[in-house]
Amino acid sequence: MYICAILPTMRHILFVIAFLFFCGNVWSQDKPARPFAIEADAFYGSILEHNPDISHLITAHPQGVWLSYNRKTYGFREAERRYNYPDWGFTMLYQDFDNPILGENYSLYAHMNWYFLNRNLVFRMGQGIAYATNPYDPETNFLNNAFGSDVLSTTFLKLNYVKENIWQGLGVQAGFGIIHYSNANFRAPNNSTNTWAFNVGASYLFDHENFPDYIEEEDPPSTSHAERIKYNIAFRFGWNESDVVGQGQFPFYTVSAFADKRINYKSSLQLGVDYFDSKFRQVS
Repeated sequence: MYICAILPTMRHILFVIAFLFFCGNVWSQDKPARPFAIEADAFYGSILEHNPDISHLITAHPQGVWLSYNRKTYGFREAERRYNYPDWGFTMLYQDFDNPILGENYSLYAHMNWYFLNRNLVFRMGQGIAYATNPYDPETNFLNNAFGSDVLSTTFLKLNYVKENIWQGLGVQAGFGIIHYSNANFRAPNNSTNTWAFNVGASYLFDHENFPDYIEEEDPPSTSHAERIKYNIAFRFGWNESDVVGQGQFPFYTVSAFADKRINYKSSLQLGVDYFDSKFRQVS
């Protein structure tokens, strides 16, 4: 009796194992491929004098390195097809200002790549945070009126001519970009810097032999994504400081009310009003 009872149980277990194995194989066949590439660029440039207050900081030519991870797309999703198969990824940046007052900056970004001219021209935009090794200090580094804090917001724009997978996954790129550092006046001083830089580098596409074909489908008309008017309200707050060093940080508040009308896949129309209340302006 005991043997007869356990045999059906064993059959059930074997059936479950076989089912999971079958489902796993089907799932692995249906899941999208995830091709990716890595790249490294060396850059050399100059600080732009966007504000005469930082003229004393423009004494040399900054240089550094971009290291990037790019997740490639090939049209598995509708957005990838509509935007010409862009990449998304992450970038690490090291910049040496070649100036002891400014020091060095280490940055981490999330970025997007958009391709043009038969995928030979790529425009990249990255947004992230940076760590400044030598920010303003009233006693030891009072000449650094560009960075008032060691943690900064940073943005970069980059335009490159690229040739990917020239030989066994290896490729090359060259171009120019601009790197911006600022703390949005969270702490004064905050005159910020903009570095105009030229770059050259190389890339490697992993599993290049099995890169999937670009998917081309007849997506629905862009206007089919139009929506009715929606009404929105948003409340934001934060802290900032005036340009007067040592005045202190004060809160600010923003209230936005707007109507939003989506007209197609990529575009919408908005109309509204904003109310700003910056407390540091009330300090005498």
